[in-house]
Amino acid sequence: MAIITPLKTAAEQQLAEQFANIKAELPGAGAMRKLREDAFSGFEAKGLPHRRLESWRYTDLRTLLREAKPLVRRPARSQAIADRLALQTIAGRRFVTIDGLFSAADSDLNGLPAGGSVRSLAEALTEAPDAIAAAFAAPEVARDDSALMLNAAFAQDGVVLDIAPGTTFEQPLVLLALGSGQSEAAIVSRSLVRIGAGAKVTIVELQENVGPAPVQINHATCYVVGDGAEVQHVRMVTRQRAETVQVQSLLVELGGHAAFDSVAVAVNCGLLRQQSFLRYGGEHSRAALRGINLLRRREHSDVTLVMDHAAAHGESRELFKSIVDGEATGVFQGKVIVRPHSQKTDGGMKSHALLLNDGATMFNKPELEIFADDVVCGHGATVAQIDAEQLFYLMARGLPRPQAEALVLAAFVGEVADFVSDEGVHEIVGREIDAWLAQRDGAPRLGAA
Repeated sequence: MAIITPLKTAAEQQLAEQFANIKAELPGAGAMRKLREDAFSGFEAKGLPHRRLESWRYTDLRTLLREAKPLVRRPARSQAIADRLALQTIAGRRFVTIDGLFSAADSDLNGLPAGGSVRSLAEALTEAPDAIAAAFAAPEVARDDSALMLNAAFAQDGVVLDIAPGTTFEQPLVLLALGSGQSEAAIVSRSLVRIGAGAKVTIVELQENVGPAPVQINHATCYVVGDGAEVQHVRMVTRQRAETVQVQSLLVELGGHAAFDSVAVAVNCGLLRQQSFLRYGGEHSRAALRGINLLRRREHSDVTLVMDHAAAHGESRELFKSIVDGEATGVFQGKVIVRPHSQKTDGGMKSHALLLNDGATMFNKPELEIFADDVVCGHGATVAQIDAEQLFYLMARGLPRPQAEALVLAAFVGEVADFVSDEGVHEIVGREIDAWLAQRDGAPRLGAA
């Protein structure tokens, strides 16, 4: 019998060499060391994600990733980093990683209110590797994802945030991840957020690259949400170089009677894959994943999500809005899975996009996999141009076309932005939207006179 050995790309060969050279230095022993080895073995068997995989058909990393950048070994301090830290305006405590490595000096660790504790992932893996290792195990629906395998194998550091049962935080907790951009490098990190039963908290994740060099980012955040807990989550990916390639993974395990409401915003994102895997582990829980993607030039944003209803009486809502300009590409792939015993599931999924010129592209692929008979689930997707009647109405009242377009586009994504309940965070999201609208390219628009 002939044995077929798949050819490895240059990037895959470089990753194999890097893992062999660095694996002994990565934090964690015992179960964690074995988990890393197993994860990389799984990656080697599959290789980088490519278009022949259904869930990656629109984002072919095997082709796009020509080389694997060297893993960051220490954070690079710069004036740009200092300036960005000084500009942090969200009212609430922040916990900072620079180039994927936890920075205690820049984090608000002193006097943390009772009910919360923070430490670096590297520290947690040194102290209790077996307990933390469980957070690196991918959920069933993501076990074949080789990007997550790479993350589990290489993750150097991140934030471990624990919220005690019954705790309520009035102000947001901010996970600020800064890339120094001082050299072309790979940043691989993972954060773990564990919310105890009955707790209420707002978590804001900010991802930015402040330097001139493009980077490769593979980051995952794992949320374990206890029974009756309520989580407001906002993730913003902004200020990335056009050549930046990144995978941002969100893994959520919901307990019973819990709530997880998320808004993801991508502005100036380079090439971005945002993948979310949410599992209902308890009954009577609800979750909402919503997002805004503002794309221009040759940017690429791939939103792929799986809502796994593994318990009855679950409610899920997904709403994503994209504005695609220039030669940019937007992708939405949403899947809702309803397991056989998950009766009384209520699910609704929508993706809406506006294309601003002929070079813009949007792919929509919503899916339902329903194995129960007492459910209410539906999905919808639209791709359109700016409404000519709305433009005419505004221009007839004296507004120049650019201002009229900006108002229409702001209203289009504003429906999602309004789900950000914290006033300070909502204001920051609004500023990012306004800045993007003000900087749009001057290319001819669809329907322009």
